[in-house]
Amino acid sequence: MTGPDGTPRHGRTGTITTPHGTIATPAFIPVATQASVKAVLPEAMAALGGQALLANAYHLYLQPGPDLLDEAGGLGRFMNWPGPTFTDSGGFQVMSLGSGFKKVIDMNGPKAPSGQGADDAVAPGKERLANVDEDGVWFKSHLNGDRHRFTPEVSVGIQHQLGADIMFAFDELTTLHNSRGYQEEALERTRRWAQRCLDEHARLTAERAGKPYQALFGVIQGAQYEDLRRTACGDLAGMRAEFPDGGGSGAEAGGLEHGFDGYGIGGALEKENLGTIVGWCASVLPEDKPRHLLGISEPDDLFTSVENGADTFDCVSPTRVARTGAFYTADGRFNLPGARYKRDFGPLEEGCDCYTCAHYTRAYIHHLIKAKEMVAHTLMSIHNERFTVRLVDRIRASIQDGTFYDLKDEVLGRYYAPRS
Repeated sequence: MTGPDGTPRHGRTGTITTPHGTIATPAFIPVATQASVKAVLPEAMAALGGQALLANAYHLYLQPGPDLLDEAGGLGRFMNWPGPTFTDSGGFQVMSLGSGFKKVIDMNGPKAPSGQGADDAVAPGKERLANVDEDGVWFKSHLNGDRHRFTPEVSVGIQHQLGADIMFAFDELTTLHNSRGYQEEALERTRRWAQRCLDEHARLTAERAGKPYQALFGVIQGAQYEDLRRTACGDLAGMRAEFPDGGGSGAEAGGLEHGFDGYGIGGALEKENLGTIVGWCASVLPEDKPRHLLGISEPDDLFTSVENGADTFDCVSPTRVARTGAFYTADGRFNLPGARYKRDFGPLEEGCDCYTCAHYTRAYIHHLIKAKEMVAHTLMSIHNERFTVRLVDRIRASIQDGTFYDLKDEVLGRYYAPRS
């Protein structure tokens, strides 16, 4: 892709092939944390255009357990989803829930390029429930306080049992609270863990011969530091493990040795540096491997990420904000519980082709919210997921027909326009 000034950009289209179907990229991957997109049936996710779903290894490990999903035939069959599936490693939840920040890592705190920072950040009034050492992480379950141990080998083993088409290596998540020194230490630990993940993946691929091959993505950390991000990309791109004949994917299928099947870009970053950091990674990572950006769904972030080389993204935001009564439109995000919608008999968004907008009005869903009816979450979530999936579909088409920057100006100019 070429920028408006004629300079090359990393944005691209492509295809990821999995045992359960292909994913046309760029693509938004909705999140099914506990083998369920909150409030939405898998059939509805397929109908609104979702190409793949991402579940959470930490949560499924705690409940109902990876052995049960293995017995059921894997994540997709267990949840009645026929398409491709992803699982993350559980690292984010172990660290974020372990430090008391619940769903998100707090990025507002001491940022210390000078090396002065808080390396043991814990949310106010909370105790640390996760502790990292060289071998892995001890953590307490957020469900009942039981003590558990995750290592790279344990995480990969769980994900093999869960049976997703694409898995992620176990990494140590840092925050912008952490000092430069700790970022370096954690990155080196993540590098060692990545090789252990790859080795265990090769071993389990041989042990579970006859099952569909599961791709393993390495995870890039390094916070906001260019040298750390580039180093991480180079290190992971160069890693190899001994696989049985037939292991692997793409050009390396059938070989005895190969590396990661793709890469996840994760960790702490400031919104204004998102494109820069993705660009650093895209310039180092192999061109023939997909790049997944963890936790992105806002329209401006989607355009920025695609332009700089990200291929797929996941985020819980569409369903999370839906459960608060917020819905997306081309003109921005609005809050349906407001009194102005009580007698509004139009759809959530004029021209939207989702099931919700075809059959229900703002007034009816407003009533459901006020009456605390659970179906309100379903209808709102369907619309928000469709809005996000459709936007990335439009971005993909615009790259193909050379209108990316026209679409970017049109969509962002309207979505973020000042409103009275």
